Amino acid sequence: MKNLKVIAFTHKHVDLKDLGNLVICNEELDARLINLKNTLDIPEVFYIATCNRVEFVFYGAHDLTDDFIADFMQRMNFCVPAERLQCYLGQVTRYTGLEALNHLFRMSCSLESLVVGEKEILAQVRRAYEKCREAGFTGDFLRLMMDRLVKTAKEVYTYTNISRNPISVVSLAYRKLKEIKLAENPRILVIGSGETNQNFAKYLKKHRHSNFVIFNRTLENAKKLATELNCEAYPLSELANYKQGFDVIITCTGAAGSIIDNNLYQTLLNGEADKKVVVDLAIPNDIDAEVLTNNSIHYIEVSGLQAIAEKNIQERYNELESAETIIEANIKEFLPIIKQRRVEVAMRQVPDKIKEIRAMAMNEVFAQDLSNLDPQAREVLEKVINYMEKKYIKVPMVMAKEILVKNTEFEKN
Repeated sequence: MKNLKVIAFTHKHVDLKDLGNLVICNEELDARLINLKNTLDIPEVFYIATCNRVEFVFYGAHDLTDDFIADFMQRMNFCVPAERLQCYLGQVTRYTGLEALNHLFRMSCSLESLVVGEKEILAQVRRAYEKCREAGFTGDFLRLMMDRLVKTAKEVYTYTNISRNPISVVSLAYRKLKEIKLAENPRILVIGSGETNQNFAKYLKKHRHSNFVIFNRTLENAKKLATELNCEAYPLSELANYKQGFDVIITCTGAAGSIIDNNLYQTLLNGEADKKVVVDLAIPNDIDAEVLTNNSIHYIEVSGLQAIAEKNIQERYNELESAETIIEANIKEFLPIIKQRRVEVAMRQVPDKIKEIRAMAMNEVFAQDLSNLDPQAREVLEKVINYMEKKYIKVPMVMAKEILVKNTEFEKN
């Protein structure tokens, strides 16, 4: 276990914008890892990069000294000036042995994510491992570790509430919207085409909404989102001239104050009197308070959603202890598996060794004696030797496993 190593650059010590310099594109990954394995004699390795971490996981007899990590980083050929590379060396987190194993389990269970409970990290780790496995960069140890890691993460996500309650404004807003009985394929006005509205609109499209119209201060940005949603886009200055009506408004702009007052809202209604839905995700709100006072509206606004998100975040953190208990139990179960696997690998040589001893005994040491035996006696002797050979191959395997089990039970007590 002491040969498991992790070299990690994460959001805890590195600015997220700087992590991008350490990301390796898929086209270059194989060549860089081949160079790393060959020059540093690393038997098994895989690399993972997400929006908030870059980590190298490997199995090898190397001490994670400053000199080794500096050599490691240089051989990865990052396009970073030498002085900047030195800064990264001061921000690295290194893990060895059980500490590395615990870190990898915690990471895959999202306990160390920027947002605790985000299940996407497990999929990211699995994809990263599979890519390196298919390229031949991993081996027996990392295979066994990944099997147990996936099992552990699934148990954490199944038996705790660490990922149950949504904490993103978009997912919370969508849940609130689902509670309202909408017309089939409602007319949706999207005001603002920033990241929040992009995510929300794509979320709605995924759930089979398709009747969108987009308004944005910069028309070019609106058109990009409109292309994805297959809808029309207009500059925000044209909003007052829109006469097609709506069922839902989703608004999130960077305006310093409200952009829809009661007069504009009446214009957008275009004489319709049914109760509308307004999702206002802007800070400060895009909808003027007068609109809410004078109209019948299902109103979903960001401050209320943030309060729910904060409560859900706290509930997720309350699940950390339960998740850590599951991780600890799986690590305890995993260690004997690794020991047993070592025994199995070592014992692979036993049959060949016994066959070598037999051949020497029959063909050299006792060759003269055997030549004096009659055919019937020689046949019986060979049957005895064959029987003993099979038993001698099996006995050490069984004994080694029994000793391993006894030692494991002793360690537990």
